[in-house]
Amino acid sequence: MPHTGRETEIKLAVGDAAAARRVLRAAGFRISRRRVFERNVIFDTADHALRNARRLVRIRQAGGHTTLTYKGPPEVGKHKSRDEIETAVGDSRAAGAVLDRIGFRPSFRYEKYRTEFQRPAEAGLATLDETPIGVFIELEGAPRWIDRAARALGFSPADYITRSYAGLYLERCAASGKQPRDMVF
Repeated sequence: MPHTGRETEIKLAVGDAAAARRVLRAAGFRISRRRVFERNVIFDTADHALRNARRLVRIRQAGGHTTLTYKGPPEVGKHKSRDEIETAVGDSRAAGAVLDRIGFRPSFRYEKYRTEFQRPAEAGLATLDETPIGVFIELEGAPRWIDRAARALGFSPADYITRSYAGLYLERCAASGKQPRDMVF
């Protein structure tokens, strides 16, 4: 069943995965989906029409499942919020071929390990993302839930990161003078 709605989230930088698991557990979060490896491919036109419009089309492979995602332009404030449509795809190569036929090409690949956490009787989701550029806790849910969860984890709004992993990667490359490629292990 497709997911259509609004995604509201922030990222929080943490020192390492063990520290992140400790603070999540101490705040009452429990694993709701075990650690999986994700491969993400962002698609765009040759002239970067989607990136320039701050939109995204992605194919994600994770835990034996493939998902096609569209994300609209973000409204960035204290939290990042944007339209999101996701649907399961049976064959990632076929989905990529469809996108190719209508003018979209792979423009950026990124990988991560993701573990999902939730607190009982709460709608928000916390993920532990281990990426080639660092470890992050991502909080997704209603803005008030995000703020309460971040506080319970020991973070304040000054710690909130609203940039995408691709944006963080490009910033890191620019700061270190490295030529950006794909963000892979």
